[in-house]
Amino acid sequence: MRKHIQLILAISMASFGAILILTAFFVPPLGMIDASVLAAFGEILTFAGTVLGIDYMYRQKE
Repeated sequence: MRKHIQLILAISMASFGAILILTAFFVPPLGMIDASVLAAFGEILTFAGTVLGIDYMYRQKE
């Protein structure tokens, strides 16, 4: 059960991070959140999702 939750979390974090990275290209800085903040947060989420996904892949091989 834990492996499935980890896979869902990894996919959702990587997807949401990628969406934020793409959003940073199209959103002008209208509010307080600058596009660079969106891009940085998106990169962090994408990296975290990738690390969780790699861990999930190696746990499946055990």
